[in-house]
Amino acid sequence: MADTTIHNPDRYMVDLRQILSQGKKRIGLLLGAGCPVAIRINDQNELDDSGKPLIPDVTRLTKMVLDNLEEDDRIVVDALFPEIADNHDSGHNIETILTRVRLLSQAIGSDEFHGLDGEGYSALAQRICKQIGGIVAARLPKAENPFTELVSWVGGTNRSHPVEIFSPNYDLLIEEAFERAKLPYFDGFTGAHRPFFDPTSIRDGELPARWSRVWKIHGSLGWNIQDGNIVRTGSRDATDIIYPDHLKYDKIEQQPFSSLFERLRTFLMTPDSLLLCSGFSFFDAHITSVINEALASNTHTAVIAFQFGNIDSTNPAYKVALGRPNLSVYAPDKAVIHGISGKWQAGQMPSEEWAPIQRTYWEVKQGDSAGTFVLGDFARFARFLGLSQAPEFEAVQDESADQSSDEGGQVTLDAYDQGDAGAQQ
Repeated sequence: MADTTIHNPDRYMVDLRQILSQGKKRIGLLLGAGCPVAIRINDQNELDDSGKPLIPDVTRLTKMVLDNLEEDDRIVVDALFPEIADNHDSGHNIETILTRVRLLSQAIGSDEFHGLDGEGYSALAQRICKQIGGIVAARLPKAENPFTELVSWVGGTNRSHPVEIFSPNYDLLIEEAFERAKLPYFDGFTGAHRPFFDPTSIRDGELPARWSRVWKIHGSLGWNIQDGNIVRTGSRDATDIIYPDHLKYDKIEQQPFSSLFERLRTFLMTPDSLLLCSGFSFFDAHITSVINEALASNTHTAVIAFQFGNIDSTNPAYKVALGRPNLSVYAPDKAVIHGISGKWQAGQMPSEEWAPIQRTYWEVKQGDSAGTFVLGDFARFARFLGLSQAPEFEAVQDESADQSSDEGGQVTLDAYDQGDAGAQQ
């Protein structure tokens, strides 16, 4: 049976804008691999809508890494994955390739397989990670861009609670944006000469609210192991603590990953928290499991997952949202809100002044009267955050306040339930 439920995007965006502008809510951001893909650049690292992604998606990343390997290394990879060598659509990416390489490094010892022993495969894994590091070490363009707009929003409001940013990405783009804006953030490291990872400081959280938190839950460029400690070197060449393969889940029980994942769990278990997900596909089973379990235990936390592609029954975010009313999924074509899937349909605008606000999240192309929800694009999402503080929008928000039952500027399930989630065509 086709979806007959209608969700009105205007209603939910009024509520969300109010929350974002007030600074009272405990807000977290989960920024996935799709975020840097939204930034297009030319060969001079300048913004260019017709250019290439600042950092490629996993498919393109895989091709670039394999193309850059030395001939001897590529011969081994081709022997391990002949379907890749034959240019077939094998379904293998850099994660599955690294998984097999690292498994071989642990399993075969002094025996040889395709000309390499265990130590040889360990060295091959390091060289592959070095190639990954060279690609994801891209720097932000000098011009204003989605990461700088996001950070501008973070620093533009007096907040009761710090914004917590969680990211499985290895790049240093969000850190660079904070430092460019000269806004303080804490990432779990302490010290000046050779900052070291301190799990106790992650648990305490005693820093002022103006200090944002940046949690790199799968490791990061620039992290290294020295004298038995995890240190932040400041160098983009350091690739020792990135785990772009399925073995990273074996590392979760070790530092720093155990503390970082526990921080995500703690945030989600804190009542009256809101996590906004952008560029995250929910295909990462470990992160999705943490979100799912926390939402089941704490019904007073809400998660909104902005999806770039249209949603269907195979989308993991869609599957989780159907069983978790406090997870909402906003895709271009439809949404799952309060556990109910339905198509988007914009309603009558509350005022003439609403039109420029609506255009920040809703796009109607010529010849397509239905319209599309566009905040699944990280660039549009970051602009939406930044414009939530624009003075010309405040009057419209006040006029629309009676549409939300949440006087404290909170995303609540009751507010959603009183909306249009059950409206039928």
